[in-house]
Amino acid sequence: MTTGARRPHDFCWINLMTKEGARAKDFFAAALGWTYGEMPGVPGGYLIRVDGKNAGALMDLDVIQAPHEMAAHIGVMMRVESCDAAVARIEASGGSSEAPFDVMANGRMAMCKDPNGAVFGLWQPMKEVGFEADSFANGAPTWFETPTSDVPRAVRFYADVFGWQSEERPMPGMTYTLLKLDDHPIAGTMPIVPQMGPMSPCWATCFAVDDAQDTVCRAAAQGATVCFPVTPIPDVGLFAVLRSPQGVDFSVMQFDAAWRGRFPGYAGG
Repeated sequence: MTTGARRPHDFCWINLMTKEGARAKDFFAAALGWTYGEMPGVPGGYLIRVDGKNAGALMDLDVIQAPHEMAAHIGVMMRVESCDAAVARIEASGGSSEAPFDVMANGRMAMCKDPNGAVFGLWQPMKEVGFEADSFANGAPTWFETPTSDVPRAVRFYADVFGWQSEERPMPGMTYTLLKLDDHPIAGTMPIVPQMGPMSPCWATCFAVDDAQDTVCRAAAQGATVCFPVTPIPDVGLFAVLRSPQGVDFSVMQFDAAWRGRFPGYAGG
């Protein structure tokens, strides 16, 4: 089981941006078992906790005065040793970035886009290292993937910026590409296909759950939309896609014991 701060070039934080923050907190507490902590100096911000360990932040768009056009979503951040050096690699590899900045004494960050337009953040830890929750714990961020317009370009970009390796896996109707850090799968990418509906390249977050069917039933009872029902993913586990009542898209995975055994440290630590 994986716990502790994530390695450089691994995912290290999520920011769940949502309207109706109080209702969203209640929804995810019921669906994924989250508890919350305060974020001093950040009105409308709450630490997401899984088994008492930090797993990300929930930000109330109505309180933080986000741009009106910002949709509910989950943003992801990758850990780096030098934010400025990573930004230079991103821009040299065809991506784009806003200027890095310090977040008080907590760390240095930058918001970036890959060449296909998927948004992600960089985090250079100082005081705060990022999430420390066990990757397989119920409710923890456990898997990340980017549906994208040009898979080979995305694979090249993330290899150049973060040193990720790739492995193609055939799936019905498409090829899914695993993205690996030090030969441990941490993410995936796939082409955007018509069945996905209107979609731009993005990063999506999947959460580990102990019982996928029970999680989907509880989420639906709390007003969630089931976008993709519980479905077996061969050699991995049971997967489903949901949308919170506030419009946040997310997925859940009940991992098979075989996957846990093959990749006990796949998500950092």
